[in-house]
Formats: sequence, C-alpha cells, structure tokens
Amino acid sequence: MQLEKHIQVVPARFKQLPAETILKKPAPGKWSKQEILGHLIDSAINNLKRFTDSQYSSQPYMVVRYNQDALVLINRYQQSPAEHLLQLWQLLNRQVLTVLNNIPADKIAYTVITPSGEAKNLEWLAIDYVEHMEHHLRQIFD
Repeated sequence: MQLEKHIQVVPARFKQLPAETILKKPAPGKWSKQEILGHLIDSAINNLKRFTDSQYSSQPYMVVRYNQDALVLINRYQQSPAEHLLQLWQLLNRQVLTVLNNIPADKIAYTVITPSGEAKNLEWLAIDYVEHMEHHLRQIFD
C-alpha cells in the first residue's frame, strides 16, 4: 500500500530540507512546507476518526468538514519543532494504516456522504485520503 511507503520515506526526506525552505511561506496567506505537514497531521486525525466512526455509526455515515486554516494556526505548526511534527504524522498514519488494513470486508462498502453531499463508500474515502496526502507531499517535495 502507498500509505505504508509514505510512512517510511517522508520523515527522512523532510529532514533533508533546509529549515529556511520548510518555514518559507510562498505568499501571504499560503502555508509553508511545515504548515502543509501540519495540515497532513490534521487530515490524519480527522480521517482516522472517520475510518473508525463509519464502521460503527448508523449508515450512511456523514463526513463532517473541518476548518483546515484554523487548525493550522491553532496548532502552531509553523512554530513547532519539525521532529515533533514528523513523529506525530508518522504515528498517526501508522494507526490509520492499522485501521484501514483491518476493515472487515462487509464494511468497506459502507456508504459515506461527503461534505458536498455525494454518496461514496468507505473504500473511496480511504483512497481519497491517500490521494489528498500525495497532493500535499508533492507541494512539499517538488
């Protein structure tokens, strides 16, 4: 699974980036690479909850949107030690991987309703999570 590869590779790659590179904001109102990593932490937290809650909640499961910009500011990712953020990101994603690898076959097709109102399933949500992560990893490393 791609997620497992990212868990192994991302921390070492991130540590190779100079501090001035990871803390530089490309424009006012835009996130630095470190804040993008923080956003991926928030994404892991919120999606871990979705992956677990959707398995025991009444169907269909309603995916609730979260305020990404507010969380990045409130969690002070720009001011946090990069090593702390990398460890947190890695541990959260290891737990996400554990949950995803153990979803029973009958639950992977459970219906989830996206914030835009679309009906999808739990498998789609898992795939979307990794694709979202990869989009932001390209912003960090490309």
